[in-house]
Amino acid sequence: MRIAFIGQKGLDIGERGGGVEQHAAALASGLAERGNEVVVYARSRYRSAEPLARAGIRVRYLPTIYRKNLEAIVHAWLSTLDAMCRRYDIIHYHGVGPATLAWLPRWFKPQCKVIVTFHSQDRFHRKWGRLAKAYLHFGELAACWFPNATIAVSHVLQVYCRDHYRRQVIFIPNGAYVTHVPATDQLPQFGLEPGKYIVNVSRLIPHKGQHYLIEAWQMIQKQYPEKLKDIKLALVGAPSYTYDYERQLKDLAAGNRNIIFPGYQAGEALKQLFAHAYLYVHPSEAEGLPVVVLEAMSYGRPVLVSDIPENLEAMHHAGFSFKNKDSVDLSVKLLQLLNHPELVAEAARRVQDVVETEFNWSVIAEQTEAVYRSVRH
Repeated sequence: MRIAFIGQKGLDIGERGGGVEQHAAALASGLAERGNEVVVYARSRYRSAEPLARAGIRVRYLPTIYRKNLEAIVHAWLSTLDAMCRRYDIIHYHGVGPATLAWLPRWFKPQCKVIVTFHSQDRFHRKWGRLAKAYLHFGELAACWFPNATIAVSHVLQVYCRDHYRRQVIFIPNGAYVTHVPATDQLPQFGLEPGKYIVNVSRLIPHKGQHYLIEAWQMIQKQYPEKLKDIKLALVGAPSYTYDYERQLKDLAAGNRNIIFPGYQAGEALKQLFAHAYLYVHPSEAEGLPVVVLEAMSYGRPVLVSDIPENLEAMHHAGFSFKNKDSVDLSVKLLQLLNHPELVAEAARRVQDVVETEFNWSVIAEQTEAVYRSVRH
């Protein structure tokens, strides 16, 4: 089959993207390995660091207007119009924003079947204003009603679509690849030592909750200064039109030598930052099914997550949780895990098995291809 992906920023762009981009890249690879041809529509600014050399995958770059409220939807419009002029068997939209355009190929190119993956309830992301949130709310309805079939990446979203939009959607989760990284040569540039830092990897966006983590860290430092003397907190990532929030985080951490901001990282440096952390912490307020939590688990790292249902579903009873938006509870749970390394070690032994059995990309690609075939016959 010839398949077009629309909605992601690009392919193989590391932490410049988010969970949607990681999902699209892994799914495209899995589908290509199964003999399909995948064309990934990408924004011109988001080019891969290295030329793509994967059989069955092509990237088609189109321009857009680089403004927070226009970048995604303008690119989705141009990509949709371009895709309708080509011979695709499937147009697959990623995200509820791009899903608002799914009616175009449904009406004007009915021989091409349309799929939407519902990745998250984007309207709850705090970076959006009132108008954008209303549009994304409409996007949820569009994701459920406009395409030939809808995929939800979590059971939480699947139930939400059924209860709120009266539509049966298909559950196919995000995934990760189990990875082993023995090398540690990239860590010294950040002043880090294996097992002596706690890490968060995410775009610096308010709903990702890094401020809760800094506040919790500082509570522990104030009460038990010796406990964190040799441990660092690494907040890895860059802002996405959220420079005020980045400044807020750095102001909050000002003067604290044990809190570092390595910025955007990719490749071997990012792999080592994941693989050799004592613990991965994910304090997000809203998610779909967080790819980054699965990624941390794929490196054998135990996770401490906010207790929103989507995080708990990803963790799959193999990690730890704290009350969402509660810095005090986060500090209590973090201190407990620092005081009991045996709990962390036990969780570390389980997490890769969970990824391999529950979030396997080969299985996910097979299930997605089955959805494509079902709507074509």
